[in-house]
Amino acid sequence: MEVYHVIRDLVSLLVVGLLMIWGWRALNWVWLAPKRLERCLRQQGFAGNPYRFLSGDIKELSTMSRQTRAKPMPLSDDIGPYVAPFLHQTVNQYGKNSFTWIGPRQRVNIMDPEKIREIFTKFNDFQKVRTNPLLTLLVSGLVNLEGDRWSKHRKIINPSFHQDKLKNMLPAFYQSCCDMLSKWEKMVCTEGYSELDVWPYLVDLTRDVISRSAFGSSFEEGRRIFQLLDDQLVLRIKLLQTVYIPGWRFLPTKTNREVKMKHKDIKESLREMIKRREQAIKAGEESNEDLLDILVESNIREMEAKKKGMSIEDVIEECKLFYFAGQETTSVLLVWTMVLLARYPDWQSKAREEVLHVLGDSKPDADGLNRLKVAVPISD
Repeated sequence: MEVYHVIRDLVSLLVVGLLMIWGWRALNWVWLAPKRLERCLRQQGFAGNPYRFLSGDIKELSTMSRQTRAKPMPLSDDIGPYVAPFLHQTVNQYGKNSFTWIGPRQRVNIMDPEKIREIFTKFNDFQKVRTNPLLTLLVSGLVNLEGDRWSKHRKIINPSFHQDKLKNMLPAFYQSCCDMLSKWEKMVCTEGYSELDVWPYLVDLTRDVISRSAFGSSFEEGRRIFQLLDDQLVLRIKLLQTVYIPGWRFLPTKTNREVKMKHKDIKESLREMIKRREQAIKAGEESNEDLLDILVESNIREMEAKKKGMSIEDVIEECKLFYFAGQETTSVLLVWTMVLLARYPDWQSKAREEVLHVLGDSKPDADGLNRLKVAVPISD
């Protein structure tokens, strides 16, 4: 019996000790660490809202975004108050060096050019940090790497973006644009006139362009993968708009199960595609000259030379990053360009006249695009 009581007392002490440790860590996470960090930021000249227990600025941020998006966007070059209303309010209220709270985690806003230059030059002091695992699971690759791994990946990826390689992809860009304009022409011919929302068409255009340039003859499979990535992005944004709770992503909720299922499908599809390309290149088959072929071929050369190439998992992450870095950013830029051309019809006329003069009825080529001065290519 004495042994039993000793064991029971030890187990009780262990449980109490673990509960105290977990309790202390929880208290430190939701209150002590944020308040300590807030004091440090204020001492360094940063300003922002006082930290509010667990929620931070999330409630105010969500409310302002919802109220702003419920109204039509004003036709103005000053889009900050509409696109990022809470950030805009924070900068106006606290200045260019400020901070906000996403739950217990802080975000520092730096808009001083000199400080930004210092951060970019002292990259060993200001390292990339992904404090929310949901972001890392969504997209990783070059954007999250440091030091030697970053250098290695950058060296392997660089050939994919050489000017001569990009020139070979112009036919894919041209075909995607023709497909979209054909849809618009049919709508106009049917109705005599047509008012349409160009945003979904330009989203499809950039997705189609990236699929063709990245996967070549396999672009239909690429489009399916990118659609899955879009679906996954929507789900993860839904999760990111709530307070991040460590370990919550492991619970079998409906959203978490759906995220994991799509994540698995994306990785398996890309893995099979990459393996097929590796086998084709090693067998000496003719290259498709798309980004995936160039990336895989560059990786194989690096592995043969130094035995330190990227793993298939690394290549998968770089493919995902290529999509996220290029898809929405390009479609948003195209929409905003159309808005500006509509607001300034004189520049619209100048751009149209220049394109007709330089290119005429011929297909756009690299030489012709380089001669444009008003309608400057996005790559410039």
